Amino acid sequence: MKDIIAPHGGKLINRIPGGKEREILEEKIPNLKKIKLNSREISDLEMIATGALSPLEGFMTKKDYDSVVDMMHLSNGLPWTIPITLSETEDESKILNEGEDISLLNESDEVLGVLHLEEKHKYDKEKEADQVYGTTDAAHPGVAYIYQTGDILLGGKISLLKRPKHNDFLKYRFDPAESRKLFREKGWKRVVGFQTRNPIHRAHEYIQKCALEVVDGLFLHPLVGETKGDDIAANIRMRSYEVILEKYYPTDRTVIGVFPAAMRYAGPKEAIFHAVIRKNYGCTHFIVGRDHAGVCNYYGTFDAHYIFDEFDPEEIGITPLFFDHTFFCRTCGGMASYKTCPHDSTHHVTLSGTKVREMLKKGEIPPVEFTRPEVAKILIEGMTK
Repeated sequence: MKDIIAPHGGKLINRIPGGKEREILEEKIPNLKKIKLNSREISDLEMIATGALSPLEGFMTKKDYDSVVDMMHLSNGLPWTIPITLSETEDESKILNEGEDISLLNESDEVLGVLHLEEKHKYDKEKEADQVYGTTDAAHPGVAYIYQTGDILLGGKISLLKRPKHNDFLKYRFDPAESRKLFREKGWKRVVGFQTRNPIHRAHEYIQKCALEVVDGLFLHPLVGETKGDDIAANIRMRSYEVILEKYYPTDRTVIGVFPAAMRYAGPKEAIFHAVIRKNYGCTHFIVGRDHAGVCNYYGTFDAHYIFDEFDPEEIGITPLFFDHTFFCRTCGGMASYKTCPHDSTHHVTLSGTKVREMLKKGEIPPVEFTRPEVAKILIEGMTK
């Protein structure tokens, strides 16, 4: 059975060498200059190597970086909205020569792989912040990350020699080749992906089940990479996903797989980024709700919907499913959205994220119309320890 959808660019990238190529690289390691990666760079390294970031084969060179920042496309014309970069300070980069191999280390000085350094170049941090995040405000977590990185970007293909060590969610860690194989085995021809960094409340459940009406399966793909400090920890969220899928979803039509990326909080640009990556994992459809990947008030409620109009649907390749603000309507007697409910907000059960966190920290279960009690209990347990 063929894949249901081609990867972004037509080929699933694999930068994990084997055989003689691997032997040669391993022999060179002791004599190579070294770079230590931070947690985001490590997750990007792994995703490049496994094809999650196809068609990228390494960290971006200047040509691709400039094209993404300025045009929202790679230099080959493919849509791409988030720079994937590796930085160094100007002083540390002086010893690195274009054309040489560089050893890539984790925080414990273990060798993870090799950068085949093609190019070093300076970049304008404020321009990247403004173009990608729509703001130069250092209070924005994505912008803050840019400002604290080095002043020189290092571009070139990578080779992954050792997978980053993961001690959590092992049964849910599917590489794109593995999720594609799983979807084929299940006979799914239409798969909808759902990105989240939050627990699933009733509004999420509603839009996921609406999507399930028109596809064969749901790929719940929660992000478990680096997030900001006040986001709910991934281990707590994963327990909440397990219980809600077990009790309220058809088990033969749902799959959980963790998404190892770092969160950028880039709003509409990250919506496109998340969509094309889910295409690499084998999804044919992608749910885009209100304020996708947003933070604070930097983006309009539906900016993540509107940005898709700036691309040819065929070049994106994955079908976005747009959902309005959803809620429980007391008068309708069920879940609804502004597209389907004729009643004003006084009839709706809605709670702010701040209010929900306050209730959970006090051990209070939010209304059943807002969240499943089983989910609330897990969140209370995790947040009150």
